[in-house]
Amino acid sequence: MTLRATGSPARLRGMSKAHDDTLIALSFRALHQWHAGVQEAFAHVEEPDALRYLALALGHLVTIESVMISLERKDRPPHLLFQQGIPEQYRDSIIDRYFSGGYLLDPFCLAVEQGLAEGFYHLEEIAPDNFFDSEYYKTYYLKAGCSEDSFYIVDLGNNSKVSVSLFQGFGGECLRADQLNLLRAVEPMVRELIAQFAKRGLQRNAAIYEQGVIADSTQAGIKLSIQAAFENFGCDLLTDREREVAHMILRGHSVKSTASEMGISPETVRMHRKNLYLKLGVSSQSELFAQFIEWLRQD
Repeated sequence: MTLRATGSPARLRGMSKAHDDTLIALSFRALHQWHAGVQEAFAHVEEPDALRYLALALGHLVTIESVMISLERKDRPPHLLFQQGIPEQYRDSIIDRYFSGGYLLDPFCLAVEQGLAEGFYHLEEIAPDNFFDSEYYKTYYLKAGCSEDSFYIVDLGNNSKVSVSLFQGFGGECLRADQLNLLRAVEPMVRELIAQFAKRGLQRNAAIYEQGVIADSTQAGIKLSIQAAFENFGCDLLTDREREVAHMILRGHSVKSTASEMGISPETVRMHRKNLYLKLGVSSQSELFAQFIEWLRQD
C-alpha cells in the first residue's frame, strides 16, 4: 500500500516475528547482489565506505528510501556516521533538529538508553501505545516525509552502540511482514560487519567521527543525559508526579498506558495532566512538546 501525505500512516498491527519454518522468498539476482554488497563492505571494513556498501547491500534485499547510521553513547548525543537517501528538503529538519535535542524523545534512543538488546526491531515494536498520535511523531516523522522506521542495534561494549535506521516515507510503500522478516534474518551478518567496522575502522580512523553533520562540539548547550533532561524539565514548577506524567505524555503514552506504567489510576493521571498544563501555561500536547524542545535548546 502506498502512503499518502494526507492520510494516516499504515502500520503493522500485531506483527509477529518469524519462526524457524518461516519461508522467505528472494530472487537469485537479489541474493547474489546482497552477498556481493556485503563482500565489498567487509573488503572496506577499515574505511568509511564500509557503511555505504552496507546500505547498498540492504537495498538489494528490500526497497529502502533512506538510511541513517549513528554511534550511540550513554549520556551523549548520538553521532551521525553515515546517511543516504534523506531528501535535501528534509535534511535540516531530520538531522539538525534530531541531533540537537529531538533524539531525547525518540523511542529507539529511549529503548537503547534503557538497555535494549542488540537485534533488529520495527518502530511498532518499540513505540508507546499513543506514539503514532504524538506531537513527536508528527514533527520528526510525518513532517519530515517519513512514516516508518526499522532499526538494527549493535552493542560495541563500553556503553557504546551503533544504530542502523532504515526509513520509509510517503514516496514509497511500507515494508511488508515478509520483508521485515528478511531484514531480521540477515541481522547476524549486519551485526558482525558493524562490529568489525567499529573495531578496525571506527577506532582507527578518527576522521570518521567528523563526518556527522552536527559535530559534538555544537552540543554544549544541550542537556546530554536523557534522564537529566526529563528530571530537570519543569522542576521549578511541577511536583515529581506531574513531571513523570509530563515525561510519559512527551514520549507518546496514552492515559491508560501512563497509569499502568506509574501504578496509578487514569483519573489521577488526568488530574496531574490538568495541573501540569496549568502550571506550565500550556493547553495541549503540542504546546507541551514545543515548550520541552525550546527548553532543550536553552543554554
